[in-house]
Amino acid sequence: MSHFDTKAKDWDKGNTRVNGAQVIADAIAKRHNFHKEMEIIDFGVGTGLLGFAIAPEVKKVYGVDTSKKMLEQVEEKNSESLSIEPIFQDIIKTPLTQTFDALISSMTLHHIENLELFFSTIYKNIKEDGFIAIADLELEDGTFHSDNTGVYHFGFAQENLVEVAQKCGFKNVCFENINTINKPHRDFGVFLLTATK
Repeated sequence: MSHFDTKAKDWDKGNTRVNGAQVIADAIAKRHNFHKEMEIIDFGVGTGLLGFAIAPEVKKVYGVDTSKKMLEQVEEKNSESLSIEPIFQDIIKTPLTQTFDALISSMTLHHIENLELFFSTIYKNIKEDGFIAIADLELEDGTFHSDNTGVYHFGFAQENLVEVAQKCGFKNVCFENINTINKPHRDFGVFLLTATK
């Protein structure tokens, strides 16, 4: 059982993740227009906190994750009026063949070891003029997680991440702070990186 499988059941408890996902959804919507013809993918969908916030605005949300238990939580939340189609797959090792109007992602990138491989892979999954909107932690000291299992990056520096996205073909790359997560020992900045194909 993966690290995230063990945490799936209690993932949505408390306000931090729920409110944080809504802040990210609002920030994305300010920068890019969603419409009812769009099919988007939520990378590292988890329990669907971000995907369900965006779903009412678009035609379809596909939620990809490598944790079966997280995707089970998504399926439990699905209803006739609001749903995310779960995809259990490591899309970096086994890329998807379909293309999407946009990719959204919340707090998943720090679990991805090879950033260049990630950006070059998802570039192929985005339609021409489509966009990506990825939120994660600004550079931190490794104390955000109490357990750094599966954490490959202690946040991200703006110049490094922008450079990787541009190198992989993305245009109009923008990196900006959108939120702060307050923890007892310190505050952690959350950024949103947006870019177009």
